Amino acid sequence: MSALFEVRSVVKRTAIIRFRHRVENNIRFYDLPFEGIGDIWLLLKLPEGKLQITEFMHLLTVLTFCTGVLLQSCNNSASPDSPPGKEPFVVVLGIAQDAGYPQAACTKTCCRDLWNQHTGRKMVSCIALVDPVEQKAWMFDATPDFKFQLAELISDKYGQPELGGILLTHAHIGHYTGLMHLGHEVMGAKEVPVFAMPRMAKFLKENGPWSQLVDFQNIALRQLAADSVVVLNERLKVRPFLVPHRDEFSETVGFEILGPEKSLIFIPDIDKWERWDRAVVEWVKTHDYNLIDGTFYENGEIPGRDMSQIPHPFIEESMKLFSNLPKEAKSKVIFIHLNHTNPALRQNSPARKNVQRQGFGIADEGMILGL
Repeated sequence: MSALFEVRSVVKRTAIIRFRHRVENNIRFYDLPFEGIGDIWLLLKLPEGKLQITEFMHLLTVLTFCTGVLLQSCNNSASPDSPPGKEPFVVVLGIAQDAGYPQAACTKTCCRDLWNQHTGRKMVSCIALVDPVEQKAWMFDATPDFKFQLAELISDKYGQPELGGILLTHAHIGHYTGLMHLGHEVMGAKEVPVFAMPRMAKFLKENGPWSQLVDFQNIALRQLAADSVVVLNERLKVRPFLVPHRDEFSETVGFEILGPEKSLIFIPDIDKWERWDRAVVEWVKTHDYNLIDGTFYENGEIPGRDMSQIPHPFIEESMKLFSNLPKEAKSKVIFIHLNHTNPALRQNSPARKNVQRQGFGIADEGMILGL
């Protein structure tokens, strides 16, 4: 038997330790979660065979390192991953582009390892607004991962809030197709409010199978108007605003979320910043959080494809646009909606480190942003 241990990632308060097990000519990999020294029972999960003394000492070194990192995480009282008491907050439920991570049929290095392990997989871009006092939550977009994201949202972790509604940005597959779970084949929901712009609402009413959700009253459409405020309750308001994008079936909007003390901008999809008629740099300055399109890191990311046909602002372009902002303002910029090819999606990649070194952020599932 030959063994090798390495730390794959440390996310929130869990380290993932990869154990490579070799017996004769067979090699297998095991990813084991480790949350503290109490998890020394990991040794009991190892495949049969005795560790050599050097291998055992290597494992102890890895576990000691992980314990130190996790203790430091637990001692950080300013952790953004804890719901802030009774105050409303936004929670990130997904960070990937429409197709998720890994993406269907992708066997390249960016996705290959993820087909055999769950560690590192990411759900489709989605956020939720939660009011702990009213015990209600509103989801922004209904993604292909809707069932998992809803289960996370209404769990004990966030006080088991009731789903108060869904606000849609546009009619691309990663942003509305999760509505199917509200139908009579699945949840059989009763008049869940779905907030949509006029073309988006028309698309849902006139095209099956979405029209059935309307006919069966699984959803209740609430029509939005650009730049008009929607009052969710006495503490929370939202305002949709138009952004340039491929609008084959509907408008595309971002959302401004207004809380008692702080505000947030959510723009998962947009074309190049110069195509927008808003002063985006000023918007960043005047909002506390800016979750913006980070689909691609740089030009040429997809070999053999003309990326001018998918004109998202590259993360490198956005960082250049915001480069003259003070440090505090840069920290308000958080990239979301990352494509499976985007190297910034992967922990410890040079691209991700570059984003962080320049003072910007990358959204993580479970991230809490207090309002």
